[in-house]
Amino acid sequence: MGHHRRTQRRHASLHGDHVAFWDSGPVAGDGHGSGGEADDELVLLVHGIAGSAHTWSPLLAQMARRRETRRFIAPDLLGHGSSSAPWADYSLGGYATGLRDLLVSLGYSRATIVGHSLGGGVAQQFAFQFPQHTSRLVLIDSGGLGREVSPTLRAATLPAAEWVLPVIAGSGVVTAAQRLTSVAGRFSRHLSPSTWESGRAFASLADPVHRRAFVHTARSVIDSGGQRVRATDRLDLAGDLPLLIAWGTADAMIPVDHGRRAHELVAGSELALFDGAGHFPHCDQPEAFADRLLRFLDEHPPAALEPADLADRIAAHTDLDATG
Repeated sequence: MGHHRRTQRRHASLHGDHVAFWDSGPVAGDGHGSGGEADDELVLLVHGIAGSAHTWSPLLAQMARRRETRRFIAPDLLGHGSSSAPWADYSLGGYATGLRDLLVSLGYSRATIVGHSLGGGVAQQFAFQFPQHTSRLVLIDSGGLGREVSPTLRAATLPAAEWVLPVIAGSGVVTAAQRLTSVAGRFSRHLSPSTWESGRAFASLADPVHRRAFVHTARSVIDSGGQRVRATDRLDLAGDLPLLIAWGTADAMIPVDHGRRAHELVAGSELALFDGAGHFPHCDQPEAFADRLLRFLDEHPPAALEPADLADRIAAHTDLDATG
């Protein structure tokens, strides 16, 4: 017998900061939990830079069509969407800590962490920092796996970015992006979802508060030469976690070769390439992406790690007698 899902917009106050999130799960009374019990399986969806939880709408719609029984939480990171944009730590570690706080405040001890783009870097940091809270790891067109990144993001890290971005916004570029996203519904057949999502992200920079958070976030992970946060030298720390790496083969933001290389570095990882998809494969091909994600979740039971489980792997990276 089937059951019903409900997706609702919710809000929380964490350490005085407002956090908005989508909460999608089975309706209470359907025999699959109320969506608030600690023994329910949770999937945490982490969006990319200048994005918001709205990027997960196509995936959540697929979960509803399939009457999926897992609970999905998709927050707006601080400085993004409808969440607060305080003077705060916009590093990967800062975001990971905020997600940990949201996770435990919802009554869960662990979750599958799904990260897209910058959110992939946050997801990796979360797994390294909080292995006891991580049951699986899914990286979608993820940052942190190579140096190359689009010139647009590199430009945001330049010394004058705070002054240049408002000029760009005033020149009509951001206004054009806003107009693009507002009419995309009428002309969606002419625009790829990746183009639409990129336009929506750029349009968010018209707001000075979001613009400030964007610059702080970009500078924490990128410099003028490209990405400066590198996880490839410690990816094998995730060797005890089920790991799915997904990528759009036509991604113009982060090269698909980063995904291929990460897959080679982690024995037992899975690589899912979405032919012709751009930087947002979960939006460009939501049905195929949902199929692949659910197959991964079904085939790999949640891991239950503790910090001590990483000790041997960390020790393998360490030479305590090294000199110079």
